[in-house]
Amino acid sequence: MARGPRGRSCESAAIMRDFRFVRFSLVWALTAALACGATVPGATLPLRATSAVLPLRTHAHTRALRPATLGSSNVATADPAVPRPDTKPCVVQLFSGDRFADFNPKPFVFTPPAACRGPWAKVVLELNLSVDAGIQFDRTATIGLDRATIFFGTTAEPSPSLGPSWHVERDVTDLSALFSNVRQGQISIGNVVNSTYTSALHGSADLEFYPPDKKFPAPRVADAVVPLADANGNPVGLTNSSSALTVSFVPPTNVERAYLDVIAQSQNDDEFWYSCFPDNLATLLDNCGNTAFRETEVALDGKPAGVAPVYPWIFTGGVDPYLWFPMPGVQTLNFVPYRVDLSPFAGALDNGAKHALSLSVYNADNYFQATGNLLLFLDRGAKKPLTGGVDSDTLAAVPPEKITEGGSFNSQGLGKGTIGTVSQRSYTISGHVNTSHGLVTSSVTTSLSFTQQQTITSTTSEFVQDIQQDTAIATTSTTNGSDAPGTWQRDFDWPLIFDYSYVVNADKTSAQATAISQGYTKLVLESGGSVGPGGFLSFTTDSVTPTDTLHFDASGNLTGISGTGSTQTYTERSTNGTCYGKRLTSAKGVLTGSQAFGC
Repeated sequence: MARGPRGRSCESAAIMRDFRFVRFSLVWALTAALACGATVPGATLPLRATSAVLPLRTHAHTRALRPATLGSSNVATADPAVPRPDTKPCVVQLFSGDRFADFNPKPFVFTPPAACRGPWAKVVLELNLSVDAGIQFDRTATIGLDRATIFFGTTAEPSPSLGPSWHVERDVTDLSALFSNVRQGQISIGNVVNSTYTSALHGSADLEFYPPDKKFPAPRVADAVVPLADANGNPVGLTNSSSALTVSFVPPTNVERAYLDVIAQSQNDDEFWYSCFPDNLATLLDNCGNTAFRETEVALDGKPAGVAPVYPWIFTGGVDPYLWFPMPGVQTLNFVPYRVDLSPFAGALDNGAKHALSLSVYNADNYFQATGNLLLFLDRGAKKPLTGGVDSDTLAAVPPEKITEGGSFNSQGLGKGTIGTVSQRSYTISGHVNTSHGLVTSSVTTSLSFTQQQTITSTTSEFVQDIQQDTAIATTSTTNGSDAPGTWQRDFDWPLIFDYSYVVNADKTSAQATAISQGYTKLVLESGGSVGPGGFLSFTTDSVTPTDTLHFDASGNLTGISGTGSTQTYTERSTNGTCYGKRLTSAKGVLTGSQAFGC
């Protein structure tokens, strides 16, 4: 889980001084020291511990998630709230005022709203969290409903003088099939509270159910949801490439379409997977190995079925905690799942047999937490089991990976070098299913490109690691012969720039400088199908760009910070009338600007 400096004790902090440990070992030492109550003279803030398939086409108002307060160090994001219909919702409280000071999940019982029976125009999960002022690591938070994960994210960190609070929302309309019956649920935020880590977390959550009307009709949602999680809806740990989260199930015999929403969160040695080296350099420079490429593989009955690229989320204790005050990284508090279209396999699922759906992470190096929800859309007019199968599948089980190394390092790990990592491939999977309304064919074509260039300098007085990375995904899904034939295109671009340096001066004082730029871009284009001949287009961008420099005396004690600031810019546009833009800026750990802008 997201905890900080690998669980190192206060006693171990003093020995973690070798800046050539690429995996931010100096930061581990810093954050362990902070967890032991260290402060920075002259710092603005006391130091803390580290570390839809058929969306609604009618326009709903888009607003900011929460008003930002200038001059405050409390959590601030430019993310928008989930758009809501105009209808009055029924609100179901899941839990309220729960306190998290141990690793025991907090159970709750969900009861469907009697006054707002489905189908619903929209279902929104609202979660309010806070952490006491004091010392605490970032933590992983999940909400499970029976076996399904309905929320997955991490928490903000406090300072001795600030107990941050924040609000997150998630559109869970696609999971409506889960909300028709009474179910057991639980919220899991594993936490430790003692004389060192002093801050408890607190949380409340509810579900809002919006009735449909003429302006906001109920969308077509999945008829069944098959969770990929543990028995309580929690993610499952995957330690290496061979580890798999596998769920066996017998689907209904009238599946017409299928989609899998996937989240894979990096942890422990994989937390900074994008900074890892090939094994030969990892051993020499004491870094994480298995290269800097990770990818989630989807398999059905042991055969390749899809790919879910891994987003480089960075937690609020990641690298340098001052980077994330008050704005966290992209999606840090609320992970966005990646959707894999498995519709070409619908016909193969309709044979009445047991099937096995698996998730694994290529190059995992201890470890990832993975979860998913399989959404099944059924042929509601079927009077007998459907037939069909997969017609073609060009997806290879193992992705290609090309590593190019330049420069050299001696036996002590000193030198200069570059590492290039490239994984690029395209595949097409097609299938058919004989439905009550005729033959339906589905085809999914995906192109994936991961490119990264690392530049490393390691001397007796300096360590520099600069990373330029980009993940680009383009998927086109085509359905013919159905009641609503159409094409659905999704393009993603996830750039990451990561510049890190640690320099020791002649007088043995030192400085660590970090500059990061995270990006997330999503383009959705639909034609035909539920949107009709006019089509639908949406475009979303999110970026966070923090910087900070830490200063140390000759004994390695933190003496101050400089150059601390960040900017988040979020935009969203669509042909259904969505027009949202917001930019936040911060300096010295407080919010300095909040600008809303339109189209």
